[in-house]
Amino acid sequence: MKSSRRNFIQSLGVGAAGIGVSNAVAANPLTHSATAKPADDDQILFVGDNIAVASTEHGKVRGFILRGIHTYLGIPYGADTSGKNRFMPPQKPGPWKDVKPAVWWGNTAPQIMEKRYSNVYASFVDHWNYDDVSEDCLKINVWTPSLEAQKRPVLVWLHGGGFVNGNGIEQDGYHGENIARLGNVVFCSLNHRLGALGYSHLKAAGGHAASGNVGNLDMVLALEWVKNNIANFGGDPNNVTIMGQSGGGSKVTTLMNMPSAKGLFHKAVVLSGGSLAGVNKEYAEKLGQKVMEEAGLKNGEIEKLLQLPWRQYIDIADSAVAKMADEAKRLNIARGGFSPVADGEYLSDKPFFEANHFSADIPLMICSTFNEQSPSRTDATLESVSLAEVKEKIKTRFGDKSSEIVEAYAKTFPKARPIDLWTMIISNRKNAVAIADAKTAQKKAPVYIAWFGWQPPLFDNRMRAFHCSDICFWFYNTDLMITHTGGGKRPRALSDTMSKSLLGFMKTGNPNGGGLPAWKAYTTQNGETMILDDVPALANDPDREARKTLA
Repeated sequence: MKSSRRNFIQSLGVGAAGIGVSNAVAANPLTHSATAKPADDDQILFVGDNIAVASTEHGKVRGFILRGIHTYLGIPYGADTSGKNRFMPPQKPGPWKDVKPAVWWGNTAPQIMEKRYSNVYASFVDHWNYDDVSEDCLKINVWTPSLEAQKRPVLVWLHGGGFVNGNGIEQDGYHGENIARLGNVVFCSLNHRLGALGYSHLKAAGGHAASGNVGNLDMVLALEWVKNNIANFGGDPNNVTIMGQSGGGSKVTTLMNMPSAKGLFHKAVVLSGGSLAGVNKEYAEKLGQKVMEEAGLKNGEIEKLLQLPWRQYIDIADSAVAKMADEAKRLNIARGGFSPVADGEYLSDKPFFEANHFSADIPLMICSTFNEQSPSRTDATLESVSLAEVKEKIKTRFGDKSSEIVEAYAKTFPKARPIDLWTMIISNRKNAVAIADAKTAQKKAPVYIAWFGWQPPLFDNRMRAFHCSDICFWFYNTDLMITHTGGGKRPRALSDTMSKSLLGFMKTGNPNGGGLPAWKAYTTQNGETMILDDVPALANDPDREARKTLA
């Protein structure tokens, strides 16, 4: 599946996150207090043989201390997934005797890297971070205020990029330093298998039954690593929040519906993504057989697939996806390709969030942005588009209902310009609300829903509240990702309340107390929605009447 957040962002020239910097630093790195505030010109980086050494079940790791935060990058949580381990459930890494350096990012999972920086504006705005690409990619990063046992809440970040692209630190906004310091919490991010190497369902072709979900099983193994090791980093294995954006949001909802993930996390956050079902099993099995056909192999000759270079395999798999387009259409699959498979064993084959599922007890927070998509970002002439032109523009997606939809949104948002209505229509909250309704119907844990509308004063104000723009606000990172925010006190003020609300949710399952207005739990009847902008406010389903026309 080549369609992904990355393709979308690259085409528009705009994208995702940020990080502010604190002056907190340790006079003594081994006894650092997270609240220390020395002079601005004090030493901020500490690294050495006996600094930031932590134990894991597989061996010791050595990180570094930056601005008082212990940082560990690229810790192995799983074995190399190449060769005989390709298409197989992940294995734990082998033990090591020497202290392993954990001072640089782990390998990015195999994915197509060509033209990654071809759009100079996308590169400017998002400045993607990519290192070596390898099947030896099961690595986790950890930021913690100290190694002292304090049972700090733990956040595990699942990156976006659909199930095809991305890595745990693809954008600077994914750094965990600031949120770890602000809230005295432990922040983790990770890499896992993606695309065809993570989600080729080869069971019908003679492969392992789990082959269509090994990318998600990687995440389960990472969460098991957190359960078994995070106490050594000052974290509480019994208070873990999983959080993801875009494709990462769908990773969150799929993990909430995987039996093997039960008990490994306790709260969940979905940003601009999420799903209510896995990929159709029939389609996934046929796609797996088409892959074998494209490779010139017969069912049962899986061993020969293991010998192919990963890039060759991805190209074969992408060719199979293209030839399965008609089958995807027949099965009403909007986007064919490789993502978690509803096989009924490793991932539920029923609609997500059934009443009796373990996820019923897990509080959920959901946020989407006003303008996930904005056609005028790369075409300034569209800023002056008329209402009639908007109706015509959206016909390819909404057909004969286009006029009704535009009129409904114009009535609901009377002060919005036609271009703003256009972006809101194609960026609608339908999926976010559907997830909230399904989760609320379990009647066991609260759901909190937000709608992010803050717009940066950049690119002649055409960026709007774009896809990914809220990430740096949640992580207290607006001053690093200035290409998303412009920097300064205005975005910092909103970030202060949003990040503290996230921290409250991590600690208690309730986001109140962070400085936002009273945030009521979502109900289907009222649709309570926190509007996140310079002046946040709680509203009752502000786009309900307009959204009805999208059915």
